[in-house]
This record gives sequence, C-alpha cells and structure tokens, in this order.
Amino acid sequence: MEPQTPQAEPAPSHPPLESLAVQPLVNRDHESRPALFYERLRAEYGPVAPVDVLGVPAWLVIGYPQTLDILRDTRGIWSRRLDSWRARREGRVPADWPLLPAYGFDMSVYSDGADLSRLRGAWAEGLRPFQDRTRPQAKELEQAIRRYADELITVLSEGGRTGWADLSAQYARPLPMMVMGRLLGAGTGYGDEVVMDVWRVLDGGPDAAEAAGRLLADLTRVCADKKTAPGEDLPSYMLAATPDLTVDELAREMVLLAGLIGDFTGTLVCNTIAEVIIGETGARDSLSAGMIQEAVNRAAISSPPMSNLTFRWPKVDVRVGRFQIAAGDPVMLSPAAAHLDPAFSDGAAADSIYSSRAHLTWGAGPHACLGRDLATTITTIAVERLFDRFSGVRLALPADQLPWRSSPMMRGLRSLPVNYELAAPPPEPPAGPSDTGAAEVPAEPESESLVRRLLRAMRLAQG
Repeated sequence: MEPQTPQAEPAPSHPPLESLAVQPLVNRDHESRPALFYERLRAEYGPVAPVDVLGVPAWLVIGYPQTLDILRDTRGIWSRRLDSWRARREGRVPADWPLLPAYGFDMSVYSDGADLSRLRGAWAEGLRPFQDRTRPQAKELEQAIRRYADELITVLSEGGRTGWADLSAQYARPLPMMVMGRLLGAGTGYGDEVVMDVWRVLDGGPDAAEAAGRLLADLTRVCADKKTAPGEDLPSYMLAATPDLTVDELAREMVLLAGLIGDFTGTLVCNTIAEVIIGETGARDSLSAGMIQEAVNRAAISSPPMSNLTFRWPKVDVRVGRFQIAAGDPVMLSPAAAHLDPAFSDGAAADSIYSSRAHLTWGAGPHACLGRDLATTITTIAVERLFDRFSGVRLALPADQLPWRSSPMMRGLRSLPVNYELAAPPPEPPAGPSDTGAAEVPAEPESESLVRRLLRAMRLAQG
C-alpha cells in the first residue's frame, strides 16, 4: 500500500490545484453511470483526480489502497477540522457555494484528537443500548422496526393484491424517519421535514442554507428537552455518558444522526431493494439463499449511499499517485470509485453470492461509522419484510431510466417505481403470551396515522 509520508520535496511537476483543468464532479454520467465516470478519471489521472465540486476545486481520491490509507491516517497527516481548509481561511470559498451549509455544522465529523474522542465516546455509549442485541432497548427497537415496516407496506398496498408503488417515497424514506423519531425520544411522528432538509443540505440545493437552519433549530429544541427531562433515548444516553455536553453540541451531533438514519440508511434500504430487483450484482441470489445481510453488503459495495465523503485536508504537502497535494487542499474520498479499483474488485465475480467485507461504505480509522450495526439492522429488517410480504416486485420502468439524485456526495434514487403482487396474508399470531421470552412492544395508537401523514408529506414534497 502506498505510504503517506510528509515530504519536503522540490516543487511539484504540475501547477497547484487552483490552476489545474478540473473535471466537473456532478454530471450526467456521475448520476446515472458512475462506474463509467470513475473509470474514465482513473484512466486519465490514476488514483487521484482534480475535480470541480459545484464550483470549488478539490482532489478526488479514487484508488482503493490510497482511500483506505487516508481513512486510517496512521501517521496523523490528515485533518477533518474546518480551519485546516486553506481556501476557506483565506476567504476564497464563495459565500454562495451550494455545499457550504453542509460544512457549517461544528460536530464530530469535523473534529480530531481529544475533541473527536470525547464526542465519539458519547456516541458509543448512547448507541450501545440500541446496538447490543442482548439489551431490552435493542430488542424493542427491532420489534418496532418490523411493525413500522409492516404498517407502511399495508398502507402502500391498500389498492389491492396487485398495484403500483414508489418504494422510495412510500417505504425506504419514511421507515428510517419513524425509527429516528423513536431514537430521539420525540415520538414517532417527529420531524416529517427533517430528512427532507438533510437531503437539501447534502445535495447542495438552492435552499440548503435555510434547510440547515431549520434542521438545527428543530434538533436543538429536542435536545433542550432532554437536558431538563432525560428519557430512555439516544440524546439522554449520550448526556448521561458525557454530562458536560452542551445542548448546542448535542444538537449538532443529532444532525449527524439525521444524516445517518434518515438519509444514509434510507438510501441504503432503497439501493438494496433496487439491487435485488435488478439482480445484476449478486444481491438477489444472496437474498434467495436466505442471506439477507449479505444482500445488504452486496448493495453497500455496488452502490454505497455516500459515494463521495466530505472533505478532509492534509496538514503537510503529501504525494498521492502522481500528484503532490498541498497542505490545506480539500480532498474528497470516493468509496464508490474505490470499490471499482482492480486492487479491490479483482478476483471477485460481480454476481457472486458472497462479497468482501473490506469495503469502505462504513469508512475506516478514527472516523469509522459507529452506527453501522444500527443502520444494518434497519436495512436488513426493511428488506426482509418487503420481500416476505410481496411475492412479486418488478420495476415499473427500465433500470437505466431510474431517476438518481443529483448530488456530489449521495448516491440514491429519487424514486423507485415498481409493480407489486402481495403474497398470501400471513396467519394471525395465536392468542396468549409470547413464547419468545422477549417483552412485547405495545402498539402505538398514533402509528398508522403517522404512516399516512409521512406518505402524504412525501407526495407533497415531490410535487
């Protein structure tokens, strides 16, 4: 693997990043045929390429060894702190840059060292009750996810045994929103607009700044309530683990939760369902073999929800591939491109039932995703319930016409239209106490009305 070595080298043999001809990152191929786009960059530039990110020049690392090496950062060369961004310090980032709101949240994503350790410690303890499957909170959450999934499927299929549905707007997106409300302890009806605002921020839409303000304000109100009246929820557990967390700090971390659960996980659910239906990457065969988690893993490799990660910056000049990256240059790592690198993909058939666990969808190193198990659990249950309840699910239009989001970071469908056929109704469970030994989660009387409200909000948001 190519080492990261701080270098006091002679002047590079190429102009600085700001003077290079750069490829626009957001383009039609990046949206609909990303493999073609990344391979074209690899052929021209090697493992790192200069790109234009909505008007800001940056380095895009597309080689697997180089991406993994930077993620691990064993030599401490790479910074996630926003004050490491040289162009931003010098006032050269346009005030109207569409992604600037995504870099306006001072949270653990943009922390290093002791600050990062403190915040990640709070996250680890806060998530533990929901990710440790021996804990009652984790068992109850899994039961709730199954119930939410079944309620969504029941509502979207009310038209009869066969019909049409948009599995993005009617299933993959609202399900994680319901889970997020439960984790926040704010009721399952919390935040119909929260995930929509996360989309606006990460996609760099025209109203991204307003969306960022609304998002932080909503989550600040929730966190202020937890500071004064803690409950059995994620913010309260994080406060118990790290009592000196301020409301402002906690609210900014909950923005990260909205991204992880609401956007990333919802996108992974949708991408996995699409991969299974299309059946070209082994996800369908894995599901047919009863290996649901392997189907999710296949989808995470072939279509990672966060195809390109937020910037990081070298503290010193460092050579990657044939380029010398100057200290403070913005560097974007691309798990999606790294998964196409022969260094990762050679030797593994694209349609194999089994896949590598060495992929980079969850990151690696100091910033590796702490909510990986939670996101995987939500996705696994969502996929399992969908294909248990439907005996047939077919795309309602050709696969190459599916509408993808126009985003420099997220790789997800704007809609997933399908024609479905319901399986026979499942038998009613026998009356009497459960023989599993697990406590039953009481039904939530507002749940079905929440499902209808969320689906209505999705329809209004789409137009």
